[in-house]
Amino acid sequence: MARVEDFGTYGVWLWESAWTPGVAAVAERLGYTTLWIGGSPDAELASVEAVLNETERVVVATGIVNIWQADPVEVAASYLRITDQHPGRFVVGIGSGHREATPERVRPLAALGRYLDVFDAEGVPPEQRLLAALGDKTLALAAERTLGAHPYLTTPAHTAHAKKIVGERLLAPELKVSLAATPDEARATARAFLDRYLRLENYVGALKRFGASEADVSDGGSDALIDLVAANPTAAAAAAGIGRHLAAGATHVGVQPLGADILGSLERVADAVGLTDGA
Repeated sequence: MARVEDFGTYGVWLWESAWTPGVAAVAERLGYTTLWIGGSPDAELASVEAVLNETERVVVATGIVNIWQADPVEVAASYLRITDQHPGRFVVGIGSGHREATPERVRPLAALGRYLDVFDAEGVPPEQRLLAALGDKTLALAAERTLGAHPYLTTPAHTAHAKKIVGERLLAPELKVSLAATPDEARATARAFLDRYLRLENYVGALKRFGASEADVSDGGSDALIDLVAANPTAAAAAAGIGRHLAAGATHVGVQPLGADILGSLERVADAVGLTDGA
């Protein structure tokens, strides 16, 4: 069974399509200990299987399976198939998505509970699952019925608050890093990526709850907000951003590199945080 410590301190968070052949092996060699498959992988979880087949020891987690799009019985069957080949290395992250993109998203907390009920019945143990969580009730559900919580697009202030709710369970926020020659270039890359997120009520609401103003979340985001959620422009700045989440109580941080040079960014961040090949 997976344990909180199995996730290690540093992970890599990439969209499902970015896990092209060879990327996972390089990430593992650089010393990252958890690989996050982002987006909304389908119930077959073929991308999870591919990343596990390419690596030897890292934990692989989904970030996340959308409960409105993937049948829980099918996801559980995929989990059992994959775990039979890779015992203890796969953790199923699930979440309820966004109201704007999911018209059927009604009473998401109750829906998450029902999804976990199916997992219970089908043999997906609590230690092998986690929840995407921003709000207090979802964080509490994550702590009660899963290994822990995986907040996306949050700040260290949110991490500190979430820690009070999840306690010793996994608390694994995602943090974007945008490495470039200048702050302006790095922020431009981050703004282009974040544009759609700053139109989504759940993310904007969470950012405002933990200190962002209306001006911070308007017109592409203020420099201060961009710098907080997409550490830039240097690897040292990225390491500092990761460190702020860890100091706030995160047990693990999933690093999402923005821009074209994914592997280059991962290597620079690995060096900056003190990872070594094979660690």
